[in-house]
Amino acid sequence: SGCDAVLQRMNRRYDTARFFQSVELLRAHFADPAITTDMIVGFPGETEEEFRTSLDFIRRCGFSAMHIFPYSRRPGTPAARMAGQVPNGVKEERAHRAAQVAAEMEQRYLARFVGRTEPVLFEEQRDGLWWGHTTRYSEVAVESGDGLHNQIREVRLTGVEGATLRGTLFSPAGGAAEETVV
Repeated sequence: SGCDAVLQRMNRRYDTARFFQSVELLRAHFADPAITTDMIVGFPGETEEEFRTSLDFIRRCGFSAMHIFPYSRRPGTPAARMAGQVPNGVKEERAHRAAQVAAEMEQRYLARFVGRTEPVLFEEQRDGLWWGHTTRYSEVAVESGDGLHNQIREVRLTGVEGATLRGTLFSPAGGAAEETVV
């Protein structure tokens, strides 16, 4: 959650101010760090106002990626006995809204890298493309006739499609290699 009242009910040992301070510290010391988080929506007692506060907070943090899931009641836990259990439909709707915000933030984060050349570790070939990850764990897809499995290659990043960066293999002698982006 990105709401202090909900974090207190969760018995978290931090608040949003401390969390945001950590985010800012990372940004002050590293260039374009990939800052990711998990978010539980629909914790017992979460009001619409508290949820909107959480959305505002995650926007402020500008995460590069998020894992969002609805709270699930677990027998024997203190939260399972709390009043104010949020209905499943409300939890699902909030998870969907949070996922939309997360997708927008991820798009903005990935767009920063378009035009840059980054090292990519290629892991698999599927659908006619080679897939890998940057040092910030951003997914990249390129066309290549070469076998790239377990190779680290420089890639000129040319665009964003969904949660994937697209690019071309970079050849130091002459710029981008002949492979093109799909």
